[in-house]
Amino acid sequence: MSYSGLCGGENFVFDDLKKLLAAASPLRSGDELAAIAAPSAAARIGARRILADVPLKTFLQEALVPYEDDEVTRLILDSHDPQAFAPVAAMTVGELRDHLLSYEVDSAALKALAPGLTPEMAAAVSKLMRNQDLIAVSRKCRIVTAFRGTIGLEGRLSTRLQPNHPADDLKGIAAATLDGLAHGAGDAVIGVNPASDNVRNAISLIEMLDEIRQRYAIPTQTCVLTHITNALEIFSLGAPVDLVFQSVAGSEAANRNFGVDLALLDEAHAAALSLGRGTVGQNVMYFETGQGSALSAEAHHGVDQQTMEARAYAVARRYQPLLVNTVVGFIGPEYLYDGKQILRAALEDLFCGKLLGLPMGCDACYTNHAEADSDDMDTLMVLLAAANCAFLITVPGADDIMLNYQSLSFHDALFLRSTFGLKPAPEFCDWLARMDLLTPQGRIADVHRSGFGGLGILGISA
Repeated sequence: MSYSGLCGGENFVFDDLKKLLAAASPLRSGDELAAIAAPSAAARIGARRILADVPLKTFLQEALVPYEDDEVTRLILDSHDPQAFAPVAAMTVGELRDHLLSYEVDSAALKALAPGLTPEMAAAVSKLMRNQDLIAVSRKCRIVTAFRGTIGLEGRLSTRLQPNHPADDLKGIAAATLDGLAHGAGDAVIGVNPASDNVRNAISLIEMLDEIRQRYAIPTQTCVLTHITNALEIFSLGAPVDLVFQSVAGSEAANRNFGVDLALLDEAHAAALSLGRGTVGQNVMYFETGQGSALSAEAHHGVDQQTMEARAYAVARRYQPLLVNTVVGFIGPEYLYDGKQILRAALEDLFCGKLLGLPMGCDACYTNHAEADSDDMDTLMVLLAAANCAFLITVPGADDIMLNYQSLSFHDALFLRSTFGLKPAPEFCDWLARMDLLTPQGRIADVHRSGFGGLGILGISA
């Protein structure tokens, strides 16, 4: 069916729901590249006015990607919870926006609603929201997960410690890891992107990280971000795997481009659970996503990149992951052109993920050829902290020397925790105190005056 309406004396007509959603999206380079963006600012506003009057039930009747062609669509519709949907079933998209922003809708109400919302509903309502609206609702969503540490509690901001190295040098990675730990980073995960993605190399990294974890009795989890097929082989070889990582996207074809499908994810999830390595919880999966991934694989089915990103969250929530993060500016300016587009996309992703019940984090990052800089990331990280982002990615000096992009630093996390009165995960906080890395005022202490001065692991001198 087509959608039409008057705005500013002009009649706007959109042939179907996915064209309406694309036109209602804030301007971004990826949708322009796909030739689905609104042709003008007036058309964008017109699309939003029309979208506000679309009943939520429409999204259960009009699939953006055909049910018979796509297992992600089948997952979305087959797992929809009518009972959870019932409180909003009679609403339009615009009425859902007002409902979410109302004072009466609190964290408990949002948690109960999550199984009743589809990703397309979440994406649609986000298109009607200002940045402050996205922050206000995200802040109310509270999703708690656990493995060796508890992520997402009130008053907490966790971090992934990302000690990447361009040659996967074990000593270099260990040095960066210990540096991050000394600055209070790493309670969400100590996670390495391997420069060489193969089983033998991954096992070397996994064993080294686990040695550090055990030597210092750190209540965190480690992860080498190797492909999930490698992880399955690594399981069989007995390496100490904590979390299974995989990049996922919003269509079956896009996931196939990543070399995965739901059956493979099911297998890896079951294998990780069988190890029982968690101590305070058994959330064993770690997913990364990013706007533009489906388009770059030519697997977006004419759907705008933000809605396709939200569909990836349906894949993630099937597995009750410990962590999900959007790598918001990593794909490049072809999809998110500048700091403004990156900032908006990050807030949309955080909102949609949390609304759907996911423990969302963010890599506040940009590539060196994007129209963005560190000031944009400073602004973004403050907004993410205000929106109760579960965790942020931190790298030494905010410069990932292996992936060649700019992110946040360990010191940025210290700034956010100090400014907003936030702490790491409670188990990690206790460990910091035991290691004399935390002052009585709750600030990170001088590592050279603490019990963490023994940096001789793997032959590294302090």
